Order: sequence, then structure tokens, then C-alpha cells
Amino acid sequence: MDNATRLQYLDAMGIDVWMPRGEVSSEHATLPIEEVASMQSSDNMGWIALQKQVEECKQCILSNTRVQTVFGEGDINADWMLVGEAPSQNEGIEGKPFLGQAGFLLTEMLRAVGLKRSSVYITNVVKCSPPDNKDPKVAELMSCNGYLLRQITLLKPKIIVAVGRVAAHTLLGTKQPLSELRGVVHRVNDIPVVVVYHPAYLLRSLLEKRKAWQDLQLALKIYQEEK
Repeated sequence: MDNATRLQYLDAMGIDVWMPRGEVSSEHATLPIEEVASMQSSDNMGWIALQKQVEECKQCILSNTRVQTVFGEGDINADWMLVGEAPSQNEGIEGKPFLGQAGFLLTEMLRAVGLKRSSVYITNVVKCSPPDNKDPKVAELMSCNGYLLRQITLLKPKIIVAVGRVAAHTLLGTKQPLSELRGVVHRVNDIPVVVVYHPAYLLRSLLEKRKAWQDLQLALKIYQEEK
């Protein structure tokens, strides 16, 4: 995407400060998951085994229609973990989370608080793409929940950002409206969780983007306090 288009996205945020700032460097090397096989630590072997489990999973009907699973992407030693709901059809083809316009906006949201996308870990609650990009069903969420919990255990993040309604409801075990969940610090296994609007929703609801900025500022504040 060219710079002019990127600036249009930033301008659409309606916030002058929504610009890349000084990057926060990661203390750890960022490794694609397929390259981790050469490493010998027990935690890294745990990542490999878990990804293989997900790739071979047949626990719900999504396994019948998937092209490939979307396990996750980013730094497996990251302090920040972002959890979305489920991969789109295109993401299910590519095998990567948060692509397209929503993925670009998510990248810019991270850059706004000084984070590289490669310095965080991004995954979804559900690892396969539901047909027609529909919300995942309860059975599908339950089938994948163990995989997400294992990812959290392996990563040991200092903060989790729940991206969107489905991710927030699954992580927090609630059905409260997203409007009531954002702006509050939740905890899962003593890890702080901040809820933000999904970038796909923000692309349709420009007036809500200022709230997304506020949520990210809250996440950054909590992260800095937890360090």
C-alpha cells in the first residue's frame, strides 16, 4: 500500500497523533514459527507441538472446509498478545491473521503506540475460517479454546488485547456488550486484558476510532505499570 493511501487511513482516524512514533524495540528476536524447529528449549518445542496439533485438528466441522489453519504470527517471546475472533476466508487461504484493510489498520494502531507488528504475538480464538466470514459457533469456540489457553501459557504475555466482541466474550467468559467491557482492565490468570474494537468494525464506524485510541492508551499505561 502506497504512502498516500496510508495517510488517508491515518486521517480517517480523526486523530492528529495517530502517526508512527518512535518504535519500541523488542528484547527478543522475532522468529517465524516455522523457523523455531531449530531451537531446543522446551517452551519452543511446545510451540511446535501445539502448531502441529492445530494443523491436524478435526474437533469441529470447520476442519471440513478449511484451506489451512491460522495458528498465529509474531514474536513468541512477546510481552503483548493480541487475540481476535476467527480468520477471514482470505486469511484462511494465506494462513496468517489480520490481513487486508483490517490488518493494515491494526498495524497502524500498534504503530501509534510505538509497537511493531512483528514485536507482538497475534492469534485468534478460532484457528479456522468459518464459512462466509460468519461469527464462529459455540462448538467451534469450545473446540479451539484449549489451543488458545495453551498459547497464553507458552507466551506468558504481560498484557492481552482482546480484539472485538467474540474475543472479549471468550476470554472473559461474559456476554456483556463491548461498550461496557472497554475502558476497564480485566484479568485472565492474573494477566491484564484490555478490550478494543475490532479494526473491521472501526473501518465501518469512523466515529468509534477515537475510542480505539483511548483503549490503546489504556493498554500501554497498564503494560508500563506491569513491567
